[in-house]
Amino acid sequence: MFNRLYLHIPFCRHKCPYCAFVSSPGSKSEISSYVNLLLDELQFAAHEFTSCPIDSVYFGGGTPSLLAPSQISLVLEKIGQHFNLIQNPEITLEANPGTVNRKQLADLYSAGVNRLSFGVQSFNDRMLKVLGRIHSADQARDAFSYARSAGFSNIGIDLIHALPEQTLEMWRNDLQEALFSGPEHLSVYGLTIEEGTPFAVRFNNEKNLPDNDLASDMFEMADELLTSAGYDHYEIANYALPDLRSRHNSGYWRRDGYLGLGLGAHSFIHQGEFGVRFGNPCDPKQYAASIRSGQIPRCNTITLSREEAISEFMFLGLRMAQGVSFADFESRFGNSLQAMFLPALQKLSRAGLIIQEQEGIRLTRKGMLLSNQVFSMFLV
Repeated sequence: MFNRLYLHIPFCRHKCPYCAFVSSPGSKSEISSYVNLLLDELQFAAHEFTSCPIDSVYFGGGTPSLLAPSQISLVLEKIGQHFNLIQNPEITLEANPGTVNRKQLADLYSAGVNRLSFGVQSFNDRMLKVLGRIHSADQARDAFSYARSAGFSNIGIDLIHALPEQTLEMWRNDLQEALFSGPEHLSVYGLTIEEGTPFAVRFNNEKNLPDNDLASDMFEMADELLTSAGYDHYEIANYALPDLRSRHNSGYWRRDGYLGLGLGAHSFIHQGEFGVRFGNPCDPKQYAASIRSGQIPRCNTITLSREEAISEFMFLGLRMAQGVSFADFESRFGNSLQAMFLPALQKLSRAGLIIQEQEGIRLTRKGMLLSNQVFSMFLV
């Protein structure tokens, strides 16, 4: 069972050197062919799986804003034909500011998209050049303005910190510029050097990157500026105005079921006692061949064990500011969290990485900074 749909659009104008997602440049004809495959996969999936009413639809990438609004409309129409959408679903589309214009955004709004996530990353043209982005700071400002004019009342901005050559003052300016725009949602990620990317070769020496102290200062600055501006810090890297959290991403952290469609997409469905995870092929030819032969392109299926489910429940739940509920843990797994992890809880509490309350546990700000260390304590 699942109540969320993720659709992967694996095309971009230019592959950013830090990006490890399944994406590559694509022509209009390649994009058109891919949309047809996606429509077929939607139909196959509707016949194979039973879903709950769909609460959210998310177009991720890649750069979904490379699709024509008519193509997005076609996909949403197909979803409506084969799945039961709730009355007001959250329908998000990721957009690169360098790929949109006023009319296109108006057409996307008319097509049914009601939430945009702009991959701004920085309002500093020098930093955008370092990141290999195709847009300028002015284009990011214009894209946000066009989206507001089109009618969007739920817009997110993504920013990246701890960039090569980035100073604390540059990061402050990015945050203040974002706040001036007035988005409903902000995601602020520390740069991660992913293996196999050009950045992994270019910045193989950590001396080229901000040190841990500066990266920590940037995280704390974001927390202070954004929360003082009225944003709820509801997940390690995510902030939202009241009642405007990302419903789709919140579902990931709560382990809601979701079905991923498209090249390289991943899924988690509530099947069996603890759930099943599987993915789609990352190879375009293999993906297309499966669809054209009338098969769902599933691979790497994992039926989760109780131990795997517990570990997932802990590290996903702790990502959220509300943390993990003792009662919820016991109702799902039949054991007391305190009894199962007492030594870890004591150690993490002494280190100031978690707070134990009557209802459950949650990360401190220090714990958020060192979250991977915390999560490793709950591997079963």
